[in-house]
Amino acid sequence: MTVPAYIPSPPISEFALGPLTIHFYALCIMIGIGIAVWLTQRRLAARGAAKGTVIDIALWAVPSGIIGARIYHVISHPTDYFYPGADLLKSLYIWEGGLAIFGGILFGSVGAYIACRRSGVRFWAFADALAPGLLLAQAFGRFGNYFNHELFGGPTSLPWGLQIETSNIAYPLGLPDGTLFHPLFLYEMIWNVAGAFLIVYIERRAQLHHGETLALYLIWYGSGRTFFEWLRLDPTEFTIFGLKANIVTALLLAMAGAILLLIQRRRRLPFPESAYVKKTKNDEVLFGDVVHEPDRGRRGNPD
Repeated sequence: MTVPAYIPSPPISEFALGPLTIHFYALCIMIGIGIAVWLTQRRLAARGAAKGTVIDIALWAVPSGIIGARIYHVISHPTDYFYPGADLLKSLYIWEGGLAIFGGILFGSVGAYIACRRSGVRFWAFADALAPGLLLAQAFGRFGNYFNHELFGGPTSLPWGLQIETSNIAYPLGLPDGTLFHPLFLYEMIWNVAGAFLIVYIERRAQLHHGETLALYLIWYGSGRTFFEWLRLDPTEFTIFGLKANIVTALLLAMAGAILLLIQRRRRLPFPESAYVKKTKNDEVLFGDVVHEPDRGRRGNPD
């Protein structure tokens, strides 16, 4: 059997299951969400969270994240959905692709914050527990992009070049049929999976406080995404200071992670840190970190 010296695009993107049409893109996203919920629950339970806590939070965070991801995508691709004679309902067809992770992170964080406040769970503790699972979920989402023939870079002669049909909306004008492209979906999949394992490794080697694991996620994903967006062929029209909005957003994400890590490393926080927020004498939930106590020597003398 001859193995092609390229990555062929999948000939199908969906299959029928009785009266239902199952889209591989949606299936990949659902698998990723399931893995993220399972792993996050295991990690949060290690800090004392009750069984089912993450599912309760996910009921807020996942729908919020999907809505935000779709809104961000539609806003950044206006001519794909808003033109004379356009079917505006297509802006809701998420199974055809078009979920922007940046919008998902923003709106999903709001949903998670609300759920954490309702359940008394520290938002930072939840976010830290989520970080590796979120990277794995994003990796599965990128595999869904493969089935939708999305997320590819410039032309390449490398043996792992991706085959894309000339009818694809992002296919560059003037290039001949059969041109191969960088499989950015695969590059980001590898980057995300590597980041998940790296974060877990760092956690085991270093004693991280609330917010620091999240910071590592923001730095890793933001910096990688900045590079991938620079390589990406995408008809995005939404720009900021002449740069694609996704590049600017990814840079801001990485910078936010670096600032958060710097701030948290300078604070004097005690161990162990519970997943739950401490309460006042009146049982009013306090959002934030525990009260500072004298440092036990992990970071030297207090300032």
